[in-house]
Amino acid sequence: MALIWGTNFVFIHYGLDELQPFTFATLRFFLVAVPLIFFLPRPATSWLHLISYGFFIGCGQFGLLFWAMQTNITPGLASLIIQMQVFFTILLAVLFFGEDIKLNQVVALIVCFSGLALIINYVDAQTTIIGVVVTLVAAMSWACGNLIVKNAGHINILAFLVWSSLFSVPPLALAAWYLEGQESIVASVSQASWKAWSVVLWQSVGNPLIGYGLWNMLLSRYSAALVTPWALLVPVFGMSASAVLLSEPMPWWKLLAMALICGGLALNMVSNRK
Repeated sequence: MALIWGTNFVFIHYGLDELQPFTFATLRFFLVAVPLIFFLPRPATSWLHLISYGFFIGCGQFGLLFWAMQTNITPGLASLIIQMQVFFTILLAVLFFGEDIKLNQVVALIVCFSGLALIINYVDAQTTIIGVVVTLVAAMSWACGNLIVKNAGHINILAFLVWSSLFSVPPLALAAWYLEGQESIVASVSQASWKAWSVVLWQSVGNPLIGYGLWNMLLSRYSAALVTPWALLVPVFGMSASAVLLSEPMPWWKLLAMALICGGLALNMVSNRK
């Protein structure tokens, strides 16, 4: 799951070279829903769960993340900063679900957060303040989606992803129409190369159906405090892939930040085993 999500930031970068962000996100979620929605029965959960998850993950997480990654943040840093969802998810789970959090886990989160803070402290010309803020809002949206999955109960995860994606399309399409314009949408879609469409297809199959399928399956079976820190491996894969494939610089502070994140993850895992 972490490998799929980490390298996915490079593929997003490739897609954004040719497609506008909200148009890209609309296509992604439309192809997740269609045609599988005609073959999978609606999961045994409320319409509110489906609609709210579709909004938070579709428009809140991916729409905003794609927008920020177009010009306001590098793929490697985006893969790291969005992992604030770990911090948000655990806090929200404690507040709304009464989940326990141990002192060791608090220390682990502080260590992880220090790695994220180091990245933010060293932002450069390729990463703007608005890019960081929008990515953090996307991370909060991801955290909200995590808690919706936990509250939805034991469900068919694949069907849940497919049906909820249907409700991601209208707000994303509306944002694309309002922010990007009809002419820009038509031009980018009609002129997109096979490379861009390959990225859209991977975004529609590999990322949601495999990556999110595994993720939501874990969240439905274990506590959020146990599962979510594993996503901190995503920026390790993301920054490494961005450095190799996109030649994103990897100065000492990025390496130190990754070391802090991995250290916090290890501490959290030890805490849960004890």
